[in-house]
Amino acid sequence: MKKRVAPRISSAVRGHRRIICVTASAALLVPLLIDRSGEAGPPADQRLQDDYTAAANEYRVPRSILMGVSYLQSRWDSHPGIPSVVGGYGPMHLVDAHGSGARQPGRPHAVTAGPPGSRPQNSPAGTTGQSADLRRAAGLIGLPAAQLRTDDDANVRGGAALLAAAQRQLGKPLSPNPVDWWEAVARFPGTTDRASAVVYADDVFDVIRRGAHRTTDGGQRVSLPASPRVRPPAPLAQAPRRPTEVDCPAELSCSWLKAPYVEIDDDEYGNHQLADRPRDQRIDYIVIHDTEAPLTSMLQTIQDPEESSWHYSIRSSDGHVTQHIRIKDAAWHSGSQFVNARSIGIEHEGFLRQPDAWYTEQMYRSSARLVKYLAKKYGVPLDRQHVFGHDNVPAPTEDTIPDMHDDPGPFWDWRHYFDLLGAPLRATAGPNSDIVMILPDYAHHKPLFTGCTKGGVQCAPHGSSAVRLRTEPDDDAPLIQDPGRRPDGDDSTADVDDLGSRVSAGQSFAVAERSGDWTAIWYQGRKAWFKNPEKHPTAVGARGRMVTPKDGLREVEVFGRALPEEDAYPEEVDEQPESSPLPYTLRAGQRYVTQSRVLGSYLEKASGGDSPSPVVQGQEAYYEIQLGHRLAYVRASDVDVVTASAAAGPPGHAARPPLR
Repeated sequence: MKKRVAPRISSAVRGHRRIICVTASAALLVPLLIDRSGEAGPPADQRLQDDYTAAANEYRVPRSILMGVSYLQSRWDSHPGIPSVVGGYGPMHLVDAHGSGARQPGRPHAVTAGPPGSRPQNSPAGTTGQSADLRRAAGLIGLPAAQLRTDDDANVRGGAALLAAAQRQLGKPLSPNPVDWWEAVARFPGTTDRASAVVYADDVFDVIRRGAHRTTDGGQRVSLPASPRVRPPAPLAQAPRRPTEVDCPAELSCSWLKAPYVEIDDDEYGNHQLADRPRDQRIDYIVIHDTEAPLTSMLQTIQDPEESSWHYSIRSSDGHVTQHIRIKDAAWHSGSQFVNARSIGIEHEGFLRQPDAWYTEQMYRSSARLVKYLAKKYGVPLDRQHVFGHDNVPAPTEDTIPDMHDDPGPFWDWRHYFDLLGAPLRATAGPNSDIVMILPDYAHHKPLFTGCTKGGVQCAPHGSSAVRLRTEPDDDAPLIQDPGRRPDGDDSTADVDDLGSRVSAGQSFAVAERSGDWTAIWYQGRKAWFKNPEKHPTAVGARGRMVTPKDGLREVEVFGRALPEEDAYPEEVDEQPESSPLPYTLRAGQRYVTQSRVLGSYLEKASGGDSPSPVVQGQEAYYEIQLGHRLAYVRASDVDVVTASAAAGPPGHAARPPLR
């Protein structure tokens, strides 16, 4: 008789959390923890734009170059007086390696690419790694270093002075033509490897060509007009040296730090599974994580055979990528063996409560380059049912729901991330369509959160991808309660870790009802309301397909994984996972958005040796649905598929829009 077992991976994932929570308490405090909402009103919203113009004129740097570099450094955000993880300040992200922010407890000190002890190769001549040095900038403009940490005007002037100094050091004139500044731009971030410098400069010029406009964290409206004809001559191609195991875009700086595969108990191997993907199991998903620990700690975790594992780590300071497991093998990263078998896991150095210090533009861009490359190579659709967060992974069973993770959290900017992927989240149907895509304006949308410093204590206002759900179309109505996350019936909260009553940018849901400024969606088996005013919408119309119970069925079961039918398991498989439903149901008349149909499968437990773990392939078909904040599966035999009405959708979207 075959033994039915729960997935073993959950214990490894919980062990991961035990290691990292100690580190998190010592991490750097950032603006989320400081509520400045009661301070004096913001300055005129054009002040920062004027600062760029004045500094560009003063130091004879093309304004597009100055603004393009600043966008890559900080997306023009200031975080006044609060340093990033590497001690960077202000809209130019000028680094003060000796300032008060450079040596906080719990902060990783090593900023070399790759695993500890390694250095990147092919350093360009004259690059010192300190080009964006705050103290040098202060000396160039004759102001105290402290002023450049807190004063946007001084910070921008310092950045302009550094660019002009680099141009002179290269023996080049202070030309009004942006094309002549490519090498000075490449030097600005102080990166010590040529590949990263080239990528950085190319990204700056991509911003210049496309243009950008956004409202900053300080309420400043900043705009860089597009200059599509600005195309500097391409630098000589010089592929970075890297180990043969690395699967990475040619332009990215990537290294290899191998995760172990060894026996950890009798017939138990870790910390991942050998497989033969995509030959024996297609890759459907890419899962976005944050580490909740400095990278130095996580590089130790990945080398522990009894801990969790993932395919790639991305460093906050410069976006450097380290691969640990070959894509053909399955990592233990998601809390679901089913998702592990079908996915690639990417960890981003950072803390979800401290996005301004850790979720850097260079990390976003490196991650997007990597994901775009992997998605194209392995056929993963670029949508939010295939590229999603750890917080969207479906719990495999009912009893695992409370232990599922919540990273990268409500402050990960999914809209910006999908812009960088070249798959912008946008309206594809009219405002009265049967489906809506959640899409708040990240900079302006600042829902209340608690728990950034202490349970129940309000976080400072911050842009967010998350939208809150209520039981009725009323700001005072209770939050939606999640019976899986809180099986005792406790209410959902506004805590930053509580996913029970919220949805996220890019997720699509079937509309259940509309009432004034409010929209109701089908969510975990019930109506859930969110505020969606016409002037400041938090969702847009979308095309797509939905599933609904077949005629005659009052409700259908919902699952956290798509397993094969019992007859599909060979006799030699002695541990068959139990196909148990989640504590939610899809009721007659309800609809849920689906973007894929899958056949049940099961990757067997690692058995040692060099042979891949066998995959059991079933014939039972399932639809993946956006059930709530997390995804889920329903049997195809239980549902009908319906297509949403476009309801006068917008015209086609122009390619390469301005950045936000």
